[in-house]
Amino acid sequence: MLPEYPPKASADTRRVRAALLKKVCGDDEMFALGSSIARVVQMASSDDQGTQELAYYVLSDVALTQRILRLSNTAQYRRRSGTPVTTVSRAISLLGFDNVKTTALAMLLVDALSNSAHANSVRVELEAALCASLVGREMARFSTYQGAEEASIGALFKNLGPLLVATHEHERYREINLIVADGKHTPNQAAQMILGCSYDALSEAVLAEWQIPDPIVRALVSPAAGPLKPALNRGEWMRQVAAFSHDVARLLGKSANPAASNEAREMLVRYGAALSLRAEPLAELFETVQDEMNAMLQSMNMERKPRVVEEPDDPGSLPDFLQLATMESAPQRNPGTHPSGKPMNAHELLLACVQDVTQLRAGGQCTANDVILAVLDGLYRSLGFRFATVVMKDARNMQYRARVSFGERHAQVQAEFVFPVQSARDIFHLSMENDADLTISDAFTQKMRELLPAWYRKLRPEARSFVVLPLVVNGMRAGLFYADRDTTAPEGITPDEAALIKALKSQVIAALSP
Repeated sequence: MLPEYPPKASADTRRVRAALLKKVCGDDEMFALGSSIARVVQMASSDDQGTQELAYYVLSDVALTQRILRLSNTAQYRRRSGTPVTTVSRAISLLGFDNVKTTALAMLLVDALSNSAHANSVRVELEAALCASLVGREMARFSTYQGAEEASIGALFKNLGPLLVATHEHERYREINLIVADGKHTPNQAAQMILGCSYDALSEAVLAEWQIPDPIVRALVSPAAGPLKPALNRGEWMRQVAAFSHDVARLLGKSANPAASNEAREMLVRYGAALSLRAEPLAELFETVQDEMNAMLQSMNMERKPRVVEEPDDPGSLPDFLQLATMESAPQRNPGTHPSGKPMNAHELLLACVQDVTQLRAGGQCTANDVILAVLDGLYRSLGFRFATVVMKDARNMQYRARVSFGERHAQVQAEFVFPVQSARDIFHLSMENDADLTISDAFTQKMRELLPAWYRKLRPEARSFVVLPLVVNGMRAGLFYADRDTTAPEGITPDEAALIKALKSQVIAALSP
Protein backbone atom coordinates (compact mmCIF):
# COMPACT_ATOMS: atom_id res chain seq x y z
CA MET A 1 0.00 0.00 0.00
CA LEU A 2 1.36 3.44 -0.93
CA PRO A 3 1.55 6.09 1.80
CA GLU A 4 -1.01 8.83 1.75
CA TYR A 5 0.41 12.15 0.50
CA PRO A 6 0.97 14.35 2.27
CA PRO A 7 1.17 12.12 5.33
CA LYS A 8 0.32 13.45 8.75
CA ALA A 9 3.14 15.38 10.37
CA SER A 10 4.27 13.29 13.31
CA ALA A 11 6.58 14.47 16.06
CA ASP A 12 9.38 12.49 14.42
CA THR A 13 8.95 14.08 10.99
CA ARG A 14 8.77 17.53 12.54
CA ARG A 15 12.01 16.77 14.37
CA VAL A 16 13.74 15.65 11.16
CA ARG A 17 12.59 18.81 9.39
CA ALA A 18 13.71 21.00 12.31
CA ALA A 19 17.14 19.34 12.40
CA LEU A 20 17.63 19.91 8.67
CA LEU A 21 16.53 23.54 8.88
CA LYS A 22 18.87 24.10 11.81
CA LYS A 23 21.74 22.63 9.80
CA VAL A 24 20.93 24.72 6.73
CA CYS A 25 20.07 28.01 8.44
CA GLY A 26 22.42 27.75 11.43
CA ASP A 27 25.59 27.59 9.33
CA ASP A 28 27.51 30.90 9.28
CA GLU A 29 28.11 30.74 5.53
CA MET A 30 24.45 29.99 4.87
CA PHE A 31 23.42 32.87 7.12
CA ALA A 32 25.67 35.20 5.10
CA LEU A 33 24.21 33.82 1.87
CA GLY A 34 20.68 34.47 3.14
CA SER A 35 21.55 38.04 4.11
CA SER A 36 23.07 38.75 0.69
CA ILE A 37 20.11 37.21 -1.14
CA ALA A 38 17.62 39.21 0.94
CA ARG A 39 19.50 42.42 0.16
CA VAL A 40 19.45 41.81 -3.61
CA VAL A 41 15.80 40.67 -3.67
CA GLN A 42 14.65 43.83 -1.91
CA MET A 43 16.28 46.14 -4.48
CA ALA A 44 13.49 47.88 -6.36
CA SER A 45 13.61 48.71 -10.08
CA SER A 46 11.02 51.46 -9.88
CA ASP A 47 13.46 54.35 -9.70
CA ASP A 48 17.04 55.42 -10.38
CA GLN A 49 17.98 54.73 -6.77
CA GLY A 50 17.31 51.00 -7.26
CA THR A 51 19.48 50.87 -10.37
CA GLN A 52 22.25 52.79 -8.61
CA GLU A 53 22.03 50.49 -5.58
CA LEU A 54 22.29 47.40 -7.81
CA ALA A 55 25.29 48.88 -9.65
CA TYR A 56 27.04 49.61 -6.34
CA TYR A 57 26.32 46.08 -5.15
CA VAL A 58 27.78 44.53 -8.30
CA LEU A 59 30.85 46.78 -8.16
CA SER A 60 31.49 45.85 -4.52
CA ASP A 61 32.18 42.27 -5.65
CA VAL A 62 35.04 41.99 -8.15
CA ALA A 63 34.10 38.48 -9.24
CA LEU A 64 30.44 39.46 -9.74
CA THR A 65 31.49 42.53 -11.73
CA GLN A 66 33.62 40.39 -14.04
CA ARG A 67 30.80 37.90 -14.57
CA ILE A 68 28.18 40.55 -15.34
CA LEU A 69 30.53 42.21 -17.83
CA ARG A 70 31.42 38.83 -19.33
CA LEU A 71 27.72 38.02 -19.73
CA SER A 72 27.11 41.41 -21.38
CA ASN A 73 29.84 40.64 -23.90
CA THR A 74 28.70 37.15 -24.89
CA ALA A 75 27.63 36.76 -28.51
CA GLN A 76 23.95 36.85 -27.63
CA TYR A 77 24.11 40.34 -26.07
CA ARG A 78 27.06 41.72 -28.05
CA ARG A 79 24.84 41.78 -31.14
CA ARG A 80 22.55 44.26 -29.37
CA SER A 81 25.26 46.64 -28.18
CA GLY A 82 27.54 46.60 -31.22
CA THR A 83 30.55 47.58 -29.07
CA PRO A 84 32.24 46.02 -26.00
CA VAL A 85 30.49 46.65 -22.70
CA THR A 86 33.00 47.90 -20.12
CA THR A 87 30.88 49.46 -17.36
CA VAL A 88 28.38 47.96 -14.95
CA SER A 89 25.83 50.73 -15.52
CA ARG A 90 25.84 50.00 -19.25
CA ALA A 91 25.59 46.28 -18.53
CA ILE A 92 22.47 46.92 -16.44
CA SER A 93 21.03 49.03 -19.24
CA LEU A 94 21.78 46.33 -21.84
CA LEU A 95 20.78 43.28 -19.83
CA GLY A 96 17.95 44.91 -17.93
CA PHE A 97 17.64 45.59 -14.20
CA ASP A 98 15.75 42.40 -13.40
CA ASN A 99 18.05 40.27 -15.55
CA VAL A 100 21.12 41.54 -13.67
CA LYS A 101 19.31 41.17 -10.35
CA THR A 102 18.38 37.53 -11.02
CA THR A 103 21.85 36.83 -12.39
CA ALA A 104 23.39 38.25 -9.21
CA LEU A 105 21.15 35.98 -7.12
CA ALA A 106 22.11 32.96 -9.22
CA MET A 107 25.80 33.77 -8.86
CA LEU A 108 25.41 34.05 -5.10
CA LEU A 109 24.08 30.48 -5.07
CA VAL A 110 26.89 29.29 -7.34
CA ASP A 111 29.62 30.88 -5.21
CA ALA A 112 28.18 29.59 -1.94
CA LEU A 113 27.33 26.03 -2.98
CA SER A 114 29.36 24.92 -6.01
CA ASN A 115 32.38 23.86 -3.92
CA SER A 116 30.39 21.23 -2.03
CA ALA A 117 31.99 17.86 -1.34
CA HIS A 118 29.28 16.42 -3.61
CA ALA A 119 29.99 18.78 -6.49
CA ASN A 120 28.40 16.69 -9.24
CA SER A 121 24.97 16.44 -7.59
CA VAL A 122 25.07 20.09 -6.53
CA ARG A 123 26.05 21.09 -10.06
CA VAL A 124 22.98 19.29 -11.45
CA GLU A 125 20.68 21.17 -9.07
CA LEU A 126 22.45 24.51 -9.63
CA GLU A 127 22.02 24.19 -13.39
CA ALA A 128 18.35 23.34 -12.92
CA ALA A 129 17.86 26.45 -10.76
CA LEU A 130 19.70 28.72 -13.21
CA CYS A 131 17.79 27.31 -16.18
CA ALA A 132 14.43 27.72 -14.41
CA SER A 133 15.20 31.38 -13.72
CA LEU A 134 15.78 31.94 -17.45
CA VAL A 135 12.47 30.28 -18.31
CA GLY A 136 10.73 32.48 -15.72
CA ARG A 137 12.30 35.56 -17.24
CA GLU A 138 11.10 34.64 -20.74
CA MET A 139 7.56 34.05 -19.44
CA ALA A 140 7.59 37.42 -17.67
CA ARG A 141 8.31 39.20 -20.96
CA PHE A 142 4.82 38.33 -22.23
CA SER A 143 2.90 38.98 -19.02
CA THR A 144 0.70 41.97 -18.35
CA TYR A 145 1.04 41.67 -14.56
CA GLN A 146 2.92 44.45 -12.82
CA GLY A 147 6.18 43.17 -11.34
CA ALA A 148 6.01 40.02 -13.47
CA GLU A 149 9.80 39.94 -13.48
CA GLU A 150 9.69 38.50 -9.96
CA ALA A 151 8.60 35.22 -11.57
CA SER A 152 12.23 34.70 -12.56
CA ILE A 153 13.29 34.91 -8.92
CA GLY A 154 10.50 32.54 -7.85
CA ALA A 155 11.58 30.08 -10.55
CA LEU A 156 15.21 30.31 -9.38
CA PHE A 157 14.26 29.49 -5.80
CA LYS A 158 11.81 26.74 -6.78
CA ASN A 159 14.78 24.36 -6.85
CA LEU A 160 16.32 25.61 -3.61
CA GLY A 161 15.15 22.58 -1.61
CA PRO A 162 16.90 19.91 -3.75
CA LEU A 163 19.96 22.15 -3.99
CA LEU A 164 20.31 22.50 -0.21
CA VAL A 165 19.67 18.81 0.46
CA ALA A 166 22.27 17.83 -2.17
CA THR A 167 24.72 20.15 -0.40
CA HIS A 168 24.00 19.38 3.26
CA GLU A 169 22.33 15.92 3.33
CA HIS A 170 23.68 14.09 0.32
CA GLU A 171 22.76 10.59 1.48
CA ARG A 172 19.14 11.64 1.89
CA TYR A 173 19.30 13.36 -1.49
CA ARG A 174 20.32 10.01 -3.03
CA GLU A 175 17.54 8.20 -1.18
CA ILE A 176 14.96 10.68 -2.49
CA ASN A 177 16.20 10.36 -6.08
CA LEU A 178 16.09 6.59 -5.82
CA ILE A 179 12.43 6.64 -4.78
CA VAL A 180 11.58 9.13 -7.56
CA ALA A 181 13.36 6.92 -10.12
CA ASP A 182 10.92 4.12 -9.34
CA GLY A 183 8.25 6.25 -11.04
CA LYS A 184 5.58 6.05 -8.34
CA HIS A 185 6.30 9.28 -6.45
CA THR A 186 7.04 12.90 -7.28
CA PRO A 187 10.18 14.57 -5.82
CA ASN A 188 7.99 16.38 -3.29
CA GLN A 189 6.38 13.13 -2.16
CA ALA A 190 9.72 11.33 -1.91
CA ALA A 191 11.19 14.23 0.07
CA GLN A 192 8.21 14.06 2.43
CA MET A 193 8.95 10.37 2.99
CA ILE A 194 12.67 10.82 3.69
CA LEU A 195 12.90 14.33 5.21
CA GLY A 196 9.53 14.74 6.83
CA CYS A 197 8.74 17.72 4.58
CA SER A 198 8.41 18.30 0.84
CA TYR A 199 11.11 20.08 -1.17
CA ASP A 200 8.71 23.01 -1.63
CA ALA A 201 8.07 23.25 2.11
CA LEU A 202 11.81 23.21 2.81
CA SER A 203 12.42 25.96 0.25
CA GLU A 204 9.61 28.07 1.71
CA ALA A 205 10.91 27.63 5.26
CA VAL A 206 14.46 28.63 4.31
CA LEU A 207 13.32 31.68 2.32
CA ALA A 208 11.10 32.74 5.21
CA GLU A 209 14.11 32.38 7.52
CA TRP A 210 16.05 34.62 5.12
CA GLN A 211 13.17 37.15 5.23
CA ILE A 212 12.46 37.01 1.52
CA PRO A 213 9.21 38.84 0.60
CA ASP A 214 6.04 36.75 0.90
CA PRO A 215 4.98 36.97 -2.79
CA ILE A 216 8.19 35.18 -3.80
CA VAL A 217 7.89 32.61 -1.02
CA ARG A 218 4.27 31.86 -1.95
CA ALA A 219 5.31 31.39 -5.60
CA LEU A 220 7.03 28.15 -4.56
CA VAL A 221 3.72 26.44 -3.70
CA SER A 222 3.01 23.88 -6.44
CA PRO A 223 -0.30 24.25 -8.29
CA ALA A 224 -2.85 21.44 -8.14
CA ALA A 225 -2.23 18.38 -10.29
CA GLY A 226 -3.74 18.14 -13.77
CA PRO A 227 -4.44 20.75 -16.47
CA LEU A 228 -4.36 24.32 -15.14
CA LYS A 229 -6.76 27.16 -15.89
CA PRO A 230 -5.65 30.76 -16.55
CA ALA A 231 -4.62 32.47 -13.32
CA LEU A 232 -7.07 34.76 -11.57
CA ASN A 233 -4.32 36.92 -10.01
CA ARG A 234 -0.59 37.61 -10.07
CA GLY A 235 0.18 35.25 -7.19
CA GLU A 236 -1.47 32.29 -8.90
CA TRP A 237 0.29 33.15 -12.18
CA MET A 238 3.68 33.22 -10.41
CA ARG A 239 3.05 29.77 -8.93
CA GLN A 240 2.18 28.43 -12.38
CA VAL A 241 5.28 29.99 -13.96
CA ALA A 242 7.59 28.73 -11.19
CA ALA A 243 6.26 25.18 -11.59
CA PHE A 244 6.43 25.36 -15.41
CA SER A 245 9.97 26.78 -15.31
CA HIS A 246 11.08 24.01 -12.98
CA ASP A 247 9.63 21.33 -15.28
CA VAL A 248 11.26 22.88 -18.37
CA ALA A 249 14.64 23.07 -16.61
CA ARG A 250 14.44 19.37 -15.70
CA LEU A 251 13.53 18.46 -19.27
CA LEU A 252 16.32 20.54 -20.85
CA GLY A 253 18.79 18.98 -18.43
CA LYS A 254 18.13 15.45 -19.68
CA SER A 255 16.85 15.64 -23.28
CA ALA A 256 18.79 16.41 -26.47
CA ASN A 257 15.53 17.00 -28.36
CA PRO A 258 13.09 18.36 -25.76
CA ALA A 259 10.47 19.61 -28.21
CA ALA A 260 9.85 16.07 -29.48
CA SER A 261 9.64 14.47 -26.04
CA ASN A 262 6.59 13.09 -24.26
CA GLU A 263 7.32 15.52 -21.42
CA ALA A 264 6.84 18.49 -23.80
CA ARG A 265 3.45 17.15 -24.85
CA GLU A 266 2.49 16.66 -21.20
CA MET A 267 3.53 20.27 -20.49
CA LEU A 268 1.18 21.52 -23.18
CA VAL A 269 -1.66 19.56 -21.60
CA ARG A 270 -0.89 20.85 -18.11
CA TYR A 271 0.17 24.45 -18.79
CA GLY A 272 -1.12 25.18 -22.30
CA ALA A 273 -4.40 26.89 -21.38
CA ALA A 274 -3.04 28.63 -18.28
CA LEU A 275 0.06 30.13 -19.92
CA SER A 276 -1.19 30.36 -23.55
CA LEU A 277 1.35 27.79 -24.78
CA ARG A 278 1.40 26.01 -28.14
CA ALA A 279 3.84 23.49 -29.57
CA GLU A 280 5.79 25.85 -31.87
CA PRO A 281 6.29 28.69 -29.34
CA LEU A 282 7.25 26.08 -26.73
CA ALA A 283 9.97 24.71 -29.03
CA GLU A 284 11.20 28.28 -29.61
CA LEU A 285 11.26 28.82 -25.84
CA PHE A 286 13.43 25.73 -25.42
CA GLU A 287 15.93 27.03 -27.98
CA THR A 288 16.03 30.53 -26.48
CA VAL A 289 16.56 29.28 -22.96
CA GLN A 290 19.28 26.85 -24.04
CA ASP A 291 21.16 29.70 -25.76
CA GLU A 292 20.79 31.93 -22.71
CA MET A 293 21.83 29.07 -20.43
CA ASN A 294 25.00 28.51 -22.42
CA ALA A 295 25.78 32.23 -22.25
CA MET A 296 25.22 32.35 -18.48
CA LEU A 297 27.35 29.27 -17.82
CA GLN A 298 30.07 30.70 -20.05
CA SER A 299 30.04 33.96 -18.07
CA MET A 300 30.50 31.93 -14.88
CA ASN A 301 33.21 29.69 -16.37
CA MET A 302 30.77 26.79 -15.87
CA GLU A 303 30.63 25.33 -19.37
CA ARG A 304 28.70 22.09 -19.31
CA LYS A 305 30.94 19.09 -18.72
CA PRO A 306 30.31 15.33 -18.77
CA ARG A 307 28.93 14.31 -15.42
CA VAL A 308 30.91 11.78 -13.45
CA VAL A 309 29.84 9.48 -10.65
CA GLU A 310 30.98 10.73 -7.27
CA GLU A 311 33.36 8.67 -5.23
CA PRO A 312 31.86 7.17 -2.05
CA ASP A 313 32.82 8.72 1.24
CA ASP A 314 35.88 7.13 2.86
CA PRO A 315 34.68 5.19 5.91
CA GLY A 316 37.75 6.29 7.88
CA SER A 317 39.91 3.94 9.86
CA LEU A 318 38.43 0.66 8.61
CA PRO A 319 40.99 -1.84 7.26
CA ASP A 320 41.36 -1.67 3.47
CA PHE A 321 39.51 -4.91 2.79
CA LEU A 322 36.59 -3.74 4.98
CA GLN A 323 36.45 -0.47 3.07
CA LEU A 324 35.82 -2.63 -0.01
CA ALA A 325 32.99 -4.27 1.92
CA THR A 326 31.08 -1.04 2.54
CA MET A 327 27.78 -1.05 0.69
CA GLU A 328 28.58 2.06 -1.35
CA SER A 329 31.47 0.27 -3.07
CA ALA A 330 29.50 -2.77 -4.25
CA PRO A 331 29.29 -3.10 -8.06
CA GLN A 332 26.04 -3.01 -9.95
CA ARG A 333 24.78 -6.55 -10.55
CA ASN A 334 23.38 -7.94 -13.77
CA PRO A 335 19.92 -9.53 -13.75
CA GLY A 336 20.05 -13.22 -12.92
CA THR A 337 19.54 -15.80 -10.24
CA HIS A 338 21.14 -15.65 -6.81
CA PRO A 339 22.17 -19.01 -5.34
CA SER A 340 22.62 -17.24 -2.01
CA GLY A 341 18.85 -16.93 -1.71
CA LYS A 342 18.71 -13.19 -2.28
CA PRO A 343 15.57 -12.29 -4.31
CA MET A 344 16.14 -10.90 -7.77
CA ASN A 345 13.59 -8.18 -7.00
CA ALA A 346 15.33 -7.10 -3.77
CA HIS A 347 15.19 -3.46 -4.87
CA GLU A 348 11.41 -3.52 -5.31
CA LEU A 349 10.93 -5.32 -1.98
CA LEU A 350 13.14 -2.81 -0.15
CA LEU A 351 11.30 0.12 -1.74
CA ALA A 352 7.97 -1.33 -0.61
CA CYS A 353 9.41 -1.67 2.91
CA VAL A 354 10.53 1.99 2.88
CA GLN A 355 6.99 3.00 1.91
CA ASP A 356 5.42 0.82 4.61
CA VAL A 357 7.71 2.11 7.36
CA THR A 358 7.17 5.71 6.23
CA GLN A 359 3.41 5.22 6.42
CA LEU A 360 3.78 3.59 9.84
CA ARG A 361 5.71 6.55 11.25
CA ALA A 362 3.51 9.13 9.51
CA GLY A 363 0.56 7.86 11.55
CA GLY A 364 2.24 9.23 14.68
CA GLN A 365 1.07 6.33 16.88
CA CYS A 366 4.00 3.90 16.55
CA THR A 367 6.82 3.36 19.05
CA ALA A 368 10.52 3.00 18.29
CA ASN A 369 10.11 -0.75 18.82
CA ASP A 370 7.39 -0.86 16.16
CA VAL A 371 9.71 0.84 13.66
CA ILE A 372 12.65 -1.46 14.53
CA LEU A 373 10.51 -4.57 14.13
CA ALA A 374 9.14 -3.39 10.78
CA VAL A 375 12.61 -2.59 9.44
CA LEU A 376 14.09 -5.88 10.65
CA ASP A 377 11.24 -7.82 9.06
CA GLY A 378 11.72 -5.88 5.82
CA LEU A 379 15.46 -6.53 5.69
CA TYR A 380 14.97 -10.23 6.47
CA ARG A 381 12.40 -10.78 3.70
CA SER A 382 13.73 -8.35 1.07
CA LEU A 383 17.28 -9.73 1.05
CA GLY A 384 16.56 -13.39 1.68
CA PHE A 385 18.53 -13.90 4.88
CA ARG A 386 18.50 -17.12 6.93
CA PHE A 387 18.72 -15.25 10.26
CA ALA A 388 18.32 -11.57 11.17
CA THR A 389 18.39 -9.72 14.47
CA VAL A 390 18.67 -6.26 15.98
CA VAL A 391 21.23 -5.78 18.75
CA MET A 392 20.81 -2.91 21.24
CA LYS A 393 23.02 -1.55 23.98
CA ASP A 394 22.26 -2.75 27.53
CA ALA A 395 23.82 0.07 29.56
CA ARG A 396 23.13 -1.57 32.91
CA ASN A 397 25.13 -4.69 32.07
CA MET A 398 27.56 -2.95 29.68
CA GLN A 399 26.64 -5.32 26.88
CA TYR A 400 25.18 -5.33 23.38
CA ARG A 401 22.34 -7.84 23.35
CA ALA A 402 20.02 -9.18 20.61
CA ARG A 403 16.47 -7.97 21.29
CA VAL A 404 14.35 -9.50 18.53
CA SER A 405 15.10 -11.83 15.62
CA PHE A 406 13.73 -13.80 12.67
CA GLY A 407 14.82 -17.03 11.00
CA GLU A 408 16.25 -20.43 11.82
CA ARG A 409 16.64 -21.21 15.53
CA HIS A 410 16.10 -17.51 16.13
CA ALA A 411 15.13 -17.79 19.80
CA GLN A 412 18.21 -19.86 20.67
CA VAL A 413 20.62 -17.70 18.67
CA GLN A 414 19.08 -14.49 20.00
CA ALA A 415 19.65 -15.57 23.60
CA GLU A 416 23.37 -16.08 22.97
CA PHE A 417 23.98 -13.11 20.65
CA VAL A 418 25.64 -10.95 23.33
CA PHE A 419 29.00 -9.16 23.41
CA PRO A 420 30.71 -6.53 25.62
CA VAL A 421 30.32 -2.78 25.12
CA GLN A 422 34.06 -2.37 25.61
CA SER A 423 35.74 -1.65 22.28
CA ALA A 424 37.58 -4.47 20.53
CA ARG A 425 39.06 -4.85 17.07
CA ASP A 426 36.28 -6.99 15.67
CA ILE A 427 33.76 -6.60 12.86
CA PHE A 428 30.95 -5.36 15.11
CA HIS A 429 32.84 -2.66 17.02
CA LEU A 430 34.63 -1.48 13.86
CA SER A 431 31.32 -1.10 12.06
CA MET A 432 29.78 0.94 14.89
CA GLU A 433 32.88 3.04 15.58
CA ASN A 434 33.09 4.03 11.92
CA ASP A 435 29.31 4.14 11.36
CA ALA A 436 29.93 1.98 8.27
CA ASP A 437 27.34 -0.38 6.77
CA LEU A 438 29.15 -3.60 5.83
CA THR A 439 28.19 -6.44 3.53
CA ILE A 440 30.49 -9.47 3.79
CA SER A 441 30.19 -11.75 0.75
CA ASP A 442 32.51 -14.48 2.12
CA ALA A 443 33.17 -14.67 5.85
CA PHE A 444 35.59 -17.60 5.50
CA THR A 445 38.53 -15.61 4.13
CA GLN A 446 41.54 -15.45 6.45
CA LYS A 447 41.48 -11.66 6.88
CA MET A 448 37.80 -11.69 7.71
CA ARG A 449 38.04 -14.56 10.19
CA GLU A 450 40.67 -12.58 12.10
CA LEU A 451 37.98 -9.94 12.76
CA LEU A 452 35.31 -12.39 13.90
CA PRO A 453 35.26 -12.66 17.72
CA ALA A 454 35.44 -16.09 19.33
CA TRP A 455 31.89 -15.95 20.72
CA TYR A 456 30.56 -15.27 17.21
CA ARG A 457 32.54 -18.05 15.51
CA LYS A 458 31.15 -20.47 18.09
CA LEU A 459 27.57 -19.20 17.75
CA ARG A 460 27.41 -18.87 13.94
CA PRO A 461 30.07 -21.24 12.54
CA GLU A 462 28.09 -21.87 9.34
CA ALA A 463 27.48 -18.17 8.45
CA ARG A 464 29.23 -17.66 5.09
CA SER A 465 27.93 -14.16 4.29
CA PHE A 466 26.34 -11.43 6.39
CA VAL A 467 25.61 -7.72 6.78
CA VAL A 468 26.23 -5.40 9.73
CA LEU A 469 24.27 -2.12 9.85
CA PRO A 470 25.26 0.09 12.81
CA LEU A 471 22.75 2.34 14.58
CA VAL A 472 24.58 5.50 15.62
CA VAL A 473 22.24 8.05 17.21
CA ASN A 474 23.61 11.56 17.80
CA GLY A 475 27.12 10.14 17.92
CA MET A 476 26.19 7.39 20.39
CA ARG A 477 26.58 3.72 19.34
CA ALA A 478 23.09 2.40 20.14
CA GLY A 479 23.41 -1.00 18.45
CA LEU A 480 23.21 -2.65 15.04
CA PHE A 481 21.23 -4.80 12.64
CA TYR A 482 22.82 -8.16 11.77
CA ALA A 483 21.68 -10.73 9.18
CA ASP A 484 23.39 -13.76 7.61
CA ARG A 485 23.17 -16.67 5.17
CA ASP A 486 24.92 -20.05 5.07
CA THR A 487 26.15 -19.46 1.50
CA THR A 488 28.45 -16.90 -0.05
CA ALA A 489 26.78 -13.89 -1.68
CA PRO A 490 29.03 -12.68 -4.52
CA GLU A 491 26.23 -10.47 -5.87
CA GLY A 492 26.58 -8.24 -2.80
CA ILE A 493 24.37 -5.19 -2.29
CA THR A 494 23.91 -2.77 -5.19
CA PRO A 495 24.23 1.00 -4.61
CA ASP A 496 20.48 1.43 -5.21
CA GLU A 497 19.70 -1.23 -2.62
CA ALA A 498 22.22 0.32 -0.21
CA ALA A 499 20.47 3.69 -0.52
CA LEU A 500 17.12 2.11 0.39
CA ILE A 501 18.71 0.30 3.34
CA LYS A 502 20.09 3.64 4.53
CA ALA A 503 16.59 5.11 4.18
CA LEU A 504 15.26 2.35 6.46
CA LYS A 505 18.06 2.95 8.95
CA SER A 506 17.33 6.68 8.97
CA GLN A 507 13.75 5.91 9.99
CA VAL A 508 15.01 3.83 12.94
CA ILE A 509 17.56 6.45 13.97
CA ALA A 510 14.90 9.18 13.84
CA ALA A 511 12.60 7.02 15.98
CA LEU A 512 15.41 6.44 18.52
CA SER A 513 16.47 10.10 18.66
CA PRO A 514 15.46 11.94 21.84
